[in-house]
Amino acid sequence: MLVQTKTNRGGMGLSAIVTASTLLAVVLGVSAPAAGAAASGVRHEPRLLEPKLTLEASLDHFPTVALTFDACMGKVDERILSLLIDHHIPSTVFVTARWIKRNPDALALMLANAELFEIEDHGENHVPAIDRPMTVFGIAAAGSSEAVAAEVEGGAAAILAAGAEHPLWFRGATAKYTKSAVTEIEGLGYRIAGYSINGDGGSLLGARAVERQYARAKDGDVIISHINQPSHQAGEGVVKGILDLESRGFRFVRLKDRAEDPTARSF
Repeated sequence: MLVQTKTNRGGMGLSAIVTASTLLAVVLGVSAPAAGAAASGVRHEPRLLEPKLTLEASLDHFPTVALTFDACMGKVDERILSLLIDHHIPSTVFVTARWIKRNPDALALMLANAELFEIEDHGENHVPAIDRPMTVFGIAAAGSSEAVAAEVEGGAAAILAAGAEHPLWFRGATAKYTKSAVTEIEGLGYRIAGYSINGDGGSLLGARAVERQYARAKDGDVIISHINQPSHQAGEGVVKGILDLESRGFRFVRLKDRAEDPTARSF
Protein backbone atom coordinates (compact mmCIF):
# COMPACT_ATOMS: atom_id res chain seq x y z
CA MET A 1 0.00 0.00 0.00
CA LEU A 2 1.47 3.36 -0.98
CA VAL A 3 1.93 6.50 1.02
CA GLN A 4 1.16 9.64 -0.95
CA THR A 5 2.71 12.98 -0.07
CA LYS A 6 2.74 16.59 -1.12
CA THR A 7 5.09 19.32 0.00
CA ASN A 8 4.00 22.53 1.66
CA ARG A 9 6.44 25.36 1.98
CA GLY A 10 6.34 27.10 5.33
CA GLY A 11 8.20 29.70 7.34
CA MET A 12 7.99 32.12 10.24
CA GLY A 13 8.07 35.64 11.32
CA LEU A 14 7.48 39.34 10.73
CA SER A 15 10.40 41.76 11.07
CA ALA A 16 10.13 44.70 13.41
CA ILE A 17 9.44 46.98 10.45
CA VAL A 18 6.80 45.41 8.25
CA THR A 19 7.79 45.89 4.62
CA ALA A 20 5.86 45.06 1.50
CA SER A 21 8.11 42.08 0.83
CA THR A 22 7.47 40.81 4.34
CA LEU A 23 3.71 41.04 3.88
CA LEU A 24 3.96 39.20 0.58
CA ALA A 25 6.03 36.49 2.25
CA VAL A 26 3.41 36.06 4.94
CA VAL A 27 0.62 35.76 2.38
CA LEU A 28 2.58 33.15 0.42
CA GLY A 29 3.59 31.24 3.55
CA VAL A 30 7.35 31.45 3.04
CA SER A 31 10.20 32.65 5.23
CA ALA A 32 10.40 36.42 5.10
CA PRO A 33 13.70 38.35 4.89
CA ALA A 34 14.55 40.88 7.54
CA ALA A 35 13.60 44.49 6.79
CA GLY A 36 15.91 46.03 4.24
CA ALA A 37 17.65 42.73 3.51
CA ALA A 38 17.32 43.06 -0.24
CA ALA A 39 18.86 46.54 -0.22
CA SER A 40 21.68 45.69 2.20
CA GLY A 41 22.64 42.37 0.66
CA VAL A 42 21.90 40.42 3.84
CA ARG A 43 21.40 36.71 3.12
CA HIS A 44 17.75 35.63 3.06
CA GLU A 45 16.59 32.79 5.26
CA PRO A 46 16.06 29.58 3.29
CA ARG A 47 12.60 28.47 2.33
CA LEU A 48 11.49 25.69 4.59
CA LEU A 49 9.62 22.58 3.54
CA GLU A 50 6.81 21.14 5.64
CA PRO A 51 5.92 17.77 4.09
CA LYS A 52 2.30 16.70 3.88
CA LEU A 53 1.81 12.97 4.30
CA THR A 54 -1.36 11.01 3.52
CA LEU A 55 -2.24 7.34 3.18
CA GLU A 56 -3.61 5.81 0.04
CA ALA A 57 -7.39 5.67 0.13
CA SER A 58 -8.88 2.51 1.64
CA LEU A 59 -10.15 -0.20 -0.68
CA ASP A 60 -13.00 -1.18 1.62
CA HIS A 61 -15.76 0.68 3.44
CA PHE A 62 -13.66 1.58 6.49
CA PRO A 63 -12.06 5.04 6.51
CA THR A 64 -8.48 4.76 7.75
CA VAL A 65 -6.23 7.23 9.53
CA ALA A 66 -2.74 7.06 10.99
CA LEU A 67 -2.37 8.48 14.48
CA THR A 68 1.16 9.81 15.03
CA PHE A 69 2.47 11.24 18.28
CA ASP A 70 5.58 13.22 19.08
CA ALA A 71 7.34 12.55 22.39
CA CYS A 72 9.69 15.53 22.42
CA MET A 73 10.79 15.98 26.02
CA GLY A 74 8.96 16.03 29.35
CA LYS A 75 6.85 13.15 30.58
CA VAL A 76 4.18 10.85 29.13
CA ASP A 77 0.48 11.64 28.87
CA GLU A 78 -1.09 8.62 30.56
CA ARG A 79 -4.54 9.68 29.32
CA ILE A 80 -3.51 9.05 25.74
CA LEU A 81 -1.27 6.05 26.40
CA SER A 82 -3.93 4.24 28.43
CA LEU A 83 -6.59 4.86 25.80
CA LEU A 84 -4.42 3.45 23.03
CA ILE A 85 -3.70 0.30 25.01
CA ASP A 86 -7.18 -0.22 26.45
CA HIS A 87 -8.88 0.23 23.07
CA HIS A 88 -6.15 -1.63 21.21
CA ILE A 89 -5.51 1.31 18.86
CA PRO A 90 -2.32 1.22 16.75
CA SER A 91 -0.21 4.37 16.46
CA THR A 92 3.23 5.62 15.53
CA VAL A 93 5.23 7.40 18.25
CA PHE A 94 8.20 9.61 17.41
CA VAL A 95 10.57 9.73 20.38
CA THR A 96 13.70 11.70 21.15
CA ALA A 97 16.69 10.37 23.05
CA ARG A 98 15.90 12.92 25.75
CA TRP A 99 12.36 11.59 26.18
CA ILE A 100 13.56 7.97 26.26
CA LYS A 101 16.03 8.79 29.03
CA ARG A 102 13.32 10.37 31.17
CA ASN A 103 10.54 7.86 30.46
CA PRO A 104 12.01 4.33 30.33
CA ASP A 105 8.93 2.75 31.88
CA ALA A 106 6.58 4.31 29.34
CA LEU A 107 8.77 3.19 26.47
CA ALA A 108 8.98 -0.31 27.96
CA LEU A 109 5.19 -0.42 28.05
CA MET A 110 5.03 0.55 24.39
CA LEU A 111 7.58 -2.10 23.50
CA ALA A 112 5.57 -4.68 25.43
CA ASN A 113 2.66 -3.79 23.13
CA ALA A 114 4.64 -3.86 19.92
CA GLU A 115 1.58 -4.77 17.87
CA LEU A 116 0.16 -1.34 18.77
CA PHE A 117 3.16 0.99 18.92
CA GLU A 118 5.58 1.73 16.12
CA ILE A 119 8.57 3.59 17.60
CA GLU A 120 10.19 6.09 15.23
CA ASP A 121 12.90 8.75 15.31
CA HIS A 122 12.25 12.30 16.55
CA GLY A 123 15.94 13.10 16.96
CA GLU A 124 18.46 13.11 19.75
CA ASN A 125 17.93 16.52 21.34
CA HIS A 126 14.75 17.84 19.66
CA VAL A 127 16.68 20.11 17.32
CA PRO A 128 15.12 21.21 13.99
CA ALA A 129 16.74 19.22 11.17
CA ILE A 130 17.77 22.31 9.23
CA ASP A 131 21.32 22.65 7.92
CA ARG A 132 21.46 26.43 8.12
CA PRO A 133 21.93 28.58 11.26
CA MET A 134 18.47 29.92 12.12
CA THR A 135 15.63 29.48 14.60
CA VAL A 136 12.15 28.02 14.09
CA PHE A 137 9.47 28.80 16.67
CA GLY A 138 12.30 30.00 18.89
CA ILE A 139 14.25 26.73 18.66
CA ALA A 140 17.80 26.89 17.30
CA ALA A 141 18.25 24.64 14.26
CA ALA A 142 21.00 22.08 13.86
CA GLY A 143 22.80 24.58 11.64
CA SER A 144 24.95 22.28 9.49
CA SER A 145 24.70 19.04 7.56
CA GLU A 146 26.92 17.34 10.13
CA ALA A 147 24.66 18.46 12.97
CA VAL A 148 21.56 17.28 11.10
CA ALA A 149 23.11 13.83 10.68
CA ALA A 150 24.06 13.75 14.36
CA GLU A 151 20.51 14.64 15.39
CA VAL A 152 19.00 11.92 13.22
CA GLU A 153 21.47 9.17 14.00
CA GLY A 154 21.63 10.06 17.69
CA GLY A 155 17.90 9.56 17.98
CA ALA A 156 18.07 6.24 16.13
CA ALA A 157 20.90 5.03 18.36
CA ALA A 158 18.87 5.76 21.49
CA ILE A 159 15.90 3.83 20.09
CA LEU A 160 18.07 0.82 19.31
CA ALA A 161 19.75 0.97 22.71
CA ALA A 162 16.31 0.87 24.34
CA GLY A 163 15.52 -2.40 22.58
CA ALA A 164 13.27 -1.18 19.78
CA GLU A 165 13.63 -1.90 16.09
CA HIS A 166 15.70 0.36 13.86
CA PRO A 167 13.49 3.32 12.90
CA LEU A 168 12.23 3.70 9.35
CA TRP A 169 10.87 7.24 9.64
CA PHE A 170 12.24 10.53 10.91
CA ARG A 171 10.31 13.60 12.00
CA GLY A 172 12.41 16.54 13.11
CA ALA A 173 11.52 19.09 15.75
CA THR A 174 9.01 21.61 14.27
CA ALA A 175 8.56 19.24 11.27
CA LYS A 176 10.26 21.79 9.00
CA TYR A 177 13.32 21.20 6.82
CA THR A 178 15.48 22.68 4.12
CA LYS A 179 15.46 20.83 0.81
CA SER A 180 19.12 19.90 1.27
CA ALA A 181 18.42 18.50 4.75
CA VAL A 182 15.63 16.34 3.34
CA THR A 183 18.05 14.96 0.76
CA GLU A 184 20.58 14.21 3.48
CA ILE A 185 18.09 12.51 5.80
CA GLU A 186 16.75 10.35 2.99
CA GLY A 187 20.34 9.54 2.06
CA LEU A 188 20.77 8.16 5.57
CA GLY A 189 17.95 5.73 4.83
CA TYR A 190 14.97 7.42 6.53
CA ARG A 191 11.63 8.62 5.22
CA ILE A 192 10.42 12.04 6.28
CA ALA A 193 7.19 11.78 8.29
CA GLY A 194 4.88 14.62 7.43
CA TYR A 195 1.19 14.82 8.30
CA SER A 196 -2.08 16.12 6.92
CA ILE A 197 -3.85 17.25 10.13
CA ASN A 198 -2.24 19.10 13.03
CA GLY A 199 -4.31 17.60 15.81
CA ASP A 200 -3.22 19.65 18.80
CA GLY A 201 -1.26 22.68 17.58
CA GLY A 202 1.93 21.58 19.31
CA SER A 203 -0.12 20.57 22.37
CA LEU A 204 -1.09 24.22 22.83
CA LEU A 205 -4.74 24.04 21.73
CA GLY A 206 -7.59 23.70 24.19
CA ALA A 207 -9.50 20.43 24.45
CA ARG A 208 -12.47 21.56 22.34
CA ALA A 209 -10.24 22.93 19.61
CA VAL A 210 -8.36 19.62 19.46
CA GLU A 211 -11.64 17.73 19.18
CA ARG A 212 -12.58 19.89 16.21
CA GLN A 213 -9.27 19.15 14.52
CA TYR A 214 -9.78 15.41 14.91
CA ALA A 215 -13.35 15.70 13.67
CA ARG A 216 -11.97 16.99 10.35
CA ALA A 217 -10.27 13.66 9.64
CA LYS A 218 -11.16 11.77 6.50
CA ASP A 219 -9.96 8.57 4.91
CA GLY A 220 -6.17 8.64 4.43
CA ASP A 221 -5.29 11.41 6.86
CA VAL A 222 -2.16 11.34 9.02
CA ILE A 223 -2.74 13.16 12.31
CA ILE A 224 0.05 14.61 14.45
CA SER A 225 -0.37 15.21 18.19
CA HIS A 226 1.80 15.06 21.30
CA ILE A 227 2.00 12.41 23.98
CA ASN A 228 4.47 14.20 26.26
CA GLN A 229 2.37 16.96 27.86
CA PRO A 230 0.18 15.40 30.57
CA SER A 231 -0.65 18.78 32.14
CA HIS A 232 -2.03 20.33 28.93
CA GLN A 233 -5.73 20.45 28.06
CA ALA A 234 -4.84 19.26 24.57
CA GLY A 235 -4.45 15.70 25.82
CA GLU A 236 -8.09 15.59 26.88
CA GLY A 237 -9.09 16.68 23.41
CA VAL A 238 -6.87 14.03 21.81
CA VAL A 239 -8.60 11.31 23.83
CA LYS A 240 -12.08 12.55 22.94
CA GLY A 241 -11.10 13.06 19.33
CA ILE A 242 -9.84 9.48 19.00
CA LEU A 243 -12.94 8.09 20.69
CA ASP A 244 -15.11 10.06 18.27
CA LEU A 245 -13.26 8.67 15.25
CA GLU A 246 -13.58 5.18 16.67
CA SER A 247 -17.33 5.61 17.13
CA ARG A 248 -17.60 6.80 13.54
CA GLY A 249 -16.07 3.57 12.26
CA PHE A 250 -12.54 4.77 11.53
CA ARG A 251 -9.76 2.21 11.41
CA PHE A 252 -6.30 3.09 12.77
CA VAL A 253 -2.96 2.01 11.30
CA ARG A 254 0.72 2.54 11.96
CA LEU A 255 2.80 4.23 9.27
CA LYS A 256 4.77 1.08 8.55
CA ASP A 257 1.54 -0.83 7.94
CA ARG A 258 0.87 1.40 4.94
CA ALA A 259 4.42 2.01 3.73
CA GLU A 260 5.89 -1.40 2.97
CA ASP A 261 5.87 -1.03 -0.81
CA PRO A 262 9.49 -0.27 -1.91
CA THR A 263 8.24 2.36 -4.36
CA ALA A 264 6.53 4.35 -1.63
CA ARG A 265 8.33 7.58 -0.80
CA SER A 266 7.79 10.03 2.01
CA PHE A 267 8.65 13.08 -0.01
